[in-house]
Amino acid sequence: QVQLVESGGGLVQPGGSLRLSCAASGITFSIYPMGWYRQAPGKQRELVAHITTIGVTSYADSVKGRFTISRDNAKNTVYLQMNSLKPEDTAVYYCNAAMTFKNYWGQGTQVTVSS
Repeated sequence: QVQLVESGGGLVQPGGSLRLSCAASGITFSIYPMGWYRQAPGKQRELVAHITTIGVTSYADSVKGRFTISRDNAKNTVYLQMNSLKPEDTAVYYCNAAMTFKNYWGQGTQVTVSS
């Protein structure tokens, strides 16, 4: 019933941009804090960006100033705008919705930054 569906991943050159989208269904989206995580091969999954129910954002130091998280509650969608992409941004990116005793994940979408 609960589903998070990501789109927008792909291959991009260093310095390029991508916008990831995550459309949620089966939850009352507006009351869920949302996050974007990423996991590269051989590395731990890390929190990239987070947005509260009222739009307060936070970012990992590695992406601060380059990535922007936003949400559109009318569309049940959270976005991650990624600019000035670097090869080290290459990872599978996951959308997350979480509250106490509830935690939902998207299937992940591949972002590859390479020339």
